[in-house]
Amino acid sequence: MTQTNQALRLQVNHYRSYIAVSSEEMEVGFCTPEFAARIVETFNEYERLNEESETLSKALQMACLDLIKRTGGNRNNVNKLIKQYLEKAKRPEHGTRAIAYLLRERQISLDLSTKDFVRFCYSYKLSPKELKDIYTGAEVSDNQIRALSRILGKSVEELTEVRDGFTDNELKRLARILGTSNEELAELFES
Repeated sequence: MTQTNQALRLQVNHYRSYIAVSSEEMEVGFCTPEFAARIVETFNEYERLNEESETLSKALQMACLDLIKRTGGNRNNVNKLIKQYLEKAKRPEHGTRAIAYLLRERQISLDLSTKDFVRFCYSYKLSPKELKDIYTGAEVSDNQIRALSRILGKSVEELTEVRDGFTDNELKRLARILGTSNEELAELFES
């Protein structure tokens, strides 16, 4: 028998107990009780997270429906409003919001109060007004990118890419305007 065949052989210790693992009423393998307990724990956690996700989705839908009722909007726009809230809740990948998010993470990692973080940024030549402007969504200049690079511990190129990149919605809109697919457009920007 070759070495690869030996490595692929099932190794069973005759002095250990093994439990059958079943999925959808079919036995799919055997494992030790310790692994069986971990598998069950993982599946239970997955189910719990799934249930929580469904509950949160229903709560968001109810909240959006209530908001539309109170403002006198069209009830057919509930899904559109939910989509907007979900998009806002996601961590931004590009643009000024993404840089603001990186700044908040940096403040947390340094364990600084807001006042101390403003001083920290000012020591790297980013004024309190500029910092406030970034948090409110103003455009980030190349000079600010250099200061932010030192503050965040990232290269100027990385931050320029974060600042200038496209969000998924922007990419979809641009692809629609150009009459191409999102994938083709993404490939174009990557090359």
